[in-house]
Amino acid sequence: MKFGPIPVETAEGAVLAHATTAGEKRFRKAHRLSAEDVSILKSAGISQVVAAVLASDDLSEDAAAQKIAQSMAFRGIEARPAATGRVNLHAGAAGIFTVNAGMIDAINAIDPAITIATLAQHAPVERGQMVATVKIIPFAVSSALVDAAMKICVGGEIFAVNAYQPVRVGVIQTVLPGIKPGVLDKTLRVTEARLARSGGRLTAERRTAHEITAVAEAAASLARDNDMVVIFGASAMSDFADVVPAAIEMAGGTVIRAGMPVDPGNLLVLGTLAGKRIIGAPGCARSPKENGFDWVLDRLVAGLDVTAKDIAGMGVGGLLMEIPTRPQPREPLPAKSQLKVGIVLLAAGRSSRMGGPNKLLALFNGQSLVRRTAERALASKASGTIVVTGHQRERVRAALSGLDVTFADNPDFADGLSTSLKAGIAYLPEDIAGAMIVLGDMPGVASADLDRLIDAFRKAGGNSVVRASHEGKRGNPVLLPRSLFPAIAHLEGDTGARHLVEAEGLDVVDVEIGEGASVDVDTREALEGAGGVLQD
Repeated sequence: MKFGPIPVETAEGAVLAHATTAGEKRFRKAHRLSAEDVSILKSAGISQVVAAVLASDDLSEDAAAQKIAQSMAFRGIEARPAATGRVNLHAGAAGIFTVNAGMIDAINAIDPAITIATLAQHAPVERGQMVATVKIIPFAVSSALVDAAMKICVGGEIFAVNAYQPVRVGVIQTVLPGIKPGVLDKTLRVTEARLARSGGRLTAERRTAHEITAVAEAAASLARDNDMVVIFGASAMSDFADVVPAAIEMAGGTVIRAGMPVDPGNLLVLGTLAGKRIIGAPGCARSPKENGFDWVLDRLVAGLDVTAKDIAGMGVGGLLMEIPTRPQPREPLPAKSQLKVGIVLLAAGRSSRMGGPNKLLALFNGQSLVRRTAERALASKASGTIVVTGHQRERVRAALSGLDVTFADNPDFADGLSTSLKAGIAYLPEDIAGAMIVLGDMPGVASADLDRLIDAFRKAGGNSVVRASHEGKRGNPVLLPRSLFPAIAHLEGDTGARHLVEAEGLDVVDVEIGEGASVDVDTREALEGAGGVLQD
């Protein structure tokens, strides 16, 4: 093919490169000129046009695209007729798109004139959605290049839409003290909605204690009558020998992979039981937001195998972000910069490891530890500080004399951490979007550290848990969104909010603040090592 300006006298059969007007006649771009067209152009005083002149072995853009598309082997996909050098291919059903990337790359490497673009590997698609397009860039291409592309297509299936199957799914939800039935009910609704988009059906649910034997028995029972079993643990997996993977093995199954390089979704467990797939869902799967659970579930429902190697290969692209079009089941919050954070300073403990003295009254550079912590809280961007008192409440109050804090007395402090959390949260104003739980015995946490947590909370939109960390290890303080407050009100015993975070499936943002996140003073040695002096 030759391209460029040519005399009108020799333009018969050429393809116009640009739209051209000749008197009252307008020729569109890519129009192939006839003898009559040439006469009209000459009558209009046009002496030359920019056009493509095809050689004897050239194929027009439409013919080339059509031949390449027709040589492809694919499943679940419909090819549309060629137009403007392009053949679009659309999904024949909802499912998961798979593609032979090597074949696509090989065709695209033949010549820049021939291109194929597709969706990403394992992309979920709806019926009728475009999944690939064959595009010829110039107005024509040599038949030799088209033949080279067709030869590659003979190598096997180039892409497919693997249609979703109507699978039956049984669900297990384990229960720990403090988890409200409403959380479990919400999980069922979210799971049913996930399955509905692929034609799946939730057939049964079992609620059991968060114990290996109970989960194993429920899993074995559900596997008999379902195609798949999904387990939502009240506490997410923290070790490969934890409840969910151990229960799969006790039931006679095999754990294929525990943990995945997709965030959110890291704590997923995948296994087999009685020839069926079994998934230990990460806490984030309780939310409808996209996470690693979706990646595995969708592939399995589409009849695709998921191996340990497949999961290991999900890291690139596995850092997932919020998708604006995905439904958000949360109440709207104020603008990020206006989100208010209240601090709940826990100062009710008995300092039992100190053998008598109250560590919160220990002096650091002549100042009591609890006052030092409270002053740093007041100097932060927080909208107020609630101090929860209990053990030696009058002495703690005296140590904070003159500070603009609100006291929340906890007469049940001896019953454990949950009582102090509930007491502090109950004192927060209605316009507070999040509560930062600050321990009174962490001398290394500065006001600037608290501000970094608040900034991260606001940046995340007020719906995420924000946690201080040091060298990748979680620590304190922790900032909890208001959506967790109702669940906190039902906590019991010496437990914090950790399992609630996992059960609610909220995003967790870790903020590196240095060693202050992990340095507390639970013992005399630790306190003295940090520079403190105990007082009788």
